[in-house]
Amino acid sequence: MKITVLGSGTSQGIPVIACACHVCTSADKRDDRLRCSILIEHEGHNYVIDAGPDFRQQMLRSKVKSLRAILFTHEHKDNVAGLDDVRAFNFIEDRDMEIYCTARVEEALRREYQYAFEEDKYPGIPQLNINRITKEPFVVEGHLYVEPVEVMHYLMPVLGFRFGDFAYVTDAKTVSEIEIAKLKGVKILIVNALRKEPHLSHFNLDEALEFIEAVGAEQAYLTHISHLFGTHEEIERELPAHVRVAYDGQYFEV
Repeated sequence: MKITVLGSGTSQGIPVIACACHVCTSADKRDDRLRCSILIEHEGHNYVIDAGPDFRQQMLRSKVKSLRAILFTHEHKDNVAGLDDVRAFNFIEDRDMEIYCTARVEEALRREYQYAFEEDKYPGIPQLNINRITKEPFVVEGHLYVEPVEVMHYLMPVLGFRFGDFAYVTDAKTVSEIEIAKLKGVKILIVNALRKEPHLSHFNLDEALEFIEAVGAEQAYLTHISHLFGTHEEIERELPAHVRVAYDGQYFEV
């Protein structure tokens, strides 16, 4: 399984519009962060977690020619706002895009993209096939076994996903012991760490490090990075050896 980080930034991305801070003006390309998403390549098939407003740019940058399915963590705009652009894959692959999401996310998609779900469909709209998921494990198209992990994004339930020795958790603030137990033994973990200061709905650095230790991951990468956190280089100076900062375009094998 190959994992590519498509985006590692918070909901505003980095650089932030109209911001002249030292992070947003950094010359280090690792500090250019699109909205959070990853690409999973497994047994010759591609899958994406979340399709935010940078989805089109991410697909072009990573030269993705085929996409079997999109798994959604939750319904915020920085996670779902790019869904219309699956039309290109609909056309090229002549099939609906498989969507895996909870009932709550499905409700939001039907509201935000109501034109895609009308009985009398306008030509050229995105073709979507919703697969309802819960906290129970599921298999994507008979190829990819997935174990969901529920985390809380303030008061909103969000799904992280475990794929064997790899797990992806974003937009987490609190996680129950029952859900942490589902992640025990993962070798590689990607988890959100917004900034150093506490935040209402996201792990800060200390909370993310505590979570990584509770899970016992061999190697962890921080994502959903805010420009308030610091540059890539500044953050990495403060991390233990088994924790690094994810950056756009980074990839690894699991």
